[in-house]
Amino acid sequence: MADRRPPLRHTPATTYEQMLEKVRYEGAYPTRERAAEAVRLVLAGLGRQLTGDERVELAARLPFEAARILTEQIPDTRPLTGWAFVKDLAARSGATPATTRWDTGSVLSAVADLAGADLLTRILRELPSGYALLFGRAELTRAA
Repeated sequence: MADRRPPLRHTPATTYEQMLEKVRYEGAYPTRERAAEAVRLVLAGLGRQLTGDERVELAARLPFEAARILTEQIPDTRPLTGWAFVKDLAARSGATPATTRWDTGSVLSAVADLAGADLLTRILRELPSGYALLFGRAELTRAA
C-alpha cells in the first residue's frame, strides 16, 4: 500500500547565510568562516544524538545546508549527556571544553529559534539530561 502523506518539503524561513550571521553575532565570532566552523561541528554532533521524528522535523526547519550536516550523521547507539556531548565535540575539534561550550550554545540557540518551542520541547525530552542549557533553556525535570 502506497504512503499517501505528502513529502516533507524543505522550506525554512531562514537562509544558511542568515543562520551563520545569527551565530556569528550571538557567538561574537570575528568572521563568518569561524561561525561556519562552529555550525558544522555542533550540527554534526547533534546529528549523532538526535533520532526519529524530531530529527526529521528539525531538518525540515533548518536551512538546506544545515539540514544536510545534521542528517548526514549516523546516530550513536549510546546517547551522550549534555556535558559529555560538549567534551566529545572538544575532543573532535581539538578545542578546549570552554570554547566548545561557547560554540555549542551559540549554534544551538539559533537552532532553538528555528525549531520553535514545541519541537524543542520534544527534542529535549528525547535527549539525555544536560541539553536544555545548551539550547538556552532551563533544564526540564520529570515529575516523580
